[in-house]
Amino acid sequence: MIRGGLRFGFVGAIVDAMVRTNAYNWLDAPHNRDGFLRVDELARVVPISRADGSAIALPRSDRGLNDFGVEYLGRHLDLDAWLDETFTDGLLVIQGGEIRVEQYAGRMVETDLHLLMSISKSVTSLLCGVLVEQGLIEVTDLVTDHIRELRSTVWEGCTIEHLLDMTAGVSWSYDRDEADIMDVSTYRLSDRSDLPASTASWIRSIDAFGQHGEAFRYVSLVSDVLGWVLEHATGQRLEALVSEHLWAPIGAEHDASIIVDTDGFRIAEGGMSATLRDIGRLGLVCLTNGSLGGRQIVPPKWLGRLRIQRPDLTHAYALSIEYEPATPNAFYHDNWWITDAENGHFSAIGIHGQRVTIHHPSDTVVVKLSSQPSMEDPEIVALDALGINTIISLLTTP
Repeated sequence: MIRGGLRFGFVGAIVDAMVRTNAYNWLDAPHNRDGFLRVDELARVVPISRADGSAIALPRSDRGLNDFGVEYLGRHLDLDAWLDETFTDGLLVIQGGEIRVEQYAGRMVETDLHLLMSISKSVTSLLCGVLVEQGLIEVTDLVTDHIRELRSTVWEGCTIEHLLDMTAGVSWSYDRDEADIMDVSTYRLSDRSDLPASTASWIRSIDAFGQHGEAFRYVSLVSDVLGWVLEHATGQRLEALVSEHLWAPIGAEHDASIIVDTDGFRIAEGGMSATLRDIGRLGLVCLTNGSLGGRQIVPPKWLGRLRIQRPDLTHAYALSIEYEPATPNAFYHDNWWITDAENGHFSAIGIHGQRVTIHHPSDTVVVKLSSQPSMEDPEIVALDALGINTIISLLTTP
């Protein structure tokens, strides 16, 4: 059942005027500090059920991160200052299966669902791996094998693997379209008339750009196609699939949710929301070769794909605008950002400061949920990465 949406009527208008956050502006600063925690009120969502099982407990350690400190632009920042300057809403650090840090800031509390942005892509990839293991799909399947209405469109010849690796040959302007998709997919209400009417209509009408598999280009709409393929392959809605194969098995404490557009299209590219600890549980699954609480949830073979250096993808990534000389072996694969494949260091990253980092050498998961003012402010992004790398370094040092 779809729930949420703009408050209608006189009382709703008064409330929105008082809090100054509404369905039009909740993605914009400073309203996003509140809006990212109220997605079910401000957008259309459907729940991702945790089902009726018991939550899997996460043991705690009292070790903390007392030695944390970063030097940035001539200033020393302790943990609290770093969290404040990167607009953090929640930080969770798990090492050796124990919570070392769980800290909330801004308006977030432990029961709040926080918008995950493109962490949703990585969740969808994990689901894809489960369905591959079950034989319901193959990464070599063509998109048009599952979604017949996309035949005779630019999606001809595009495989599931092209979707997972962001190598689909479709036209996309990152600076323009990554913002426009928020309006098309109705994260927020918009009065614009110059955009496709819905997510599906954009998918159907998008133009070609190059060949499928030719180059890495980050296109969020591609992940919506992936979610659509998974629905067609199974005959189930995306929220039911995530619930059955991921959310219930990880022993989540709370239901999650996913945004749907005006046509009911599930927004896999960035529309999921969840609590900090539940995303930590999913991170632990990725750290422990797919298992948690004695259950095998994601196939080890699927997660093992993230730990194989791919020269073709590394080369494609090196030619992209995302390339950083400091990480020459980095690449993008299966909707994860791979820093060091052989050592098992990879991340799920979303705009406005959402991040889940898996670091096998230190046996660590770091989850950081934020409401940064800009989609990607270079200075804040750099400070974010510096802090997370500092945490990893502290936990790697004997």
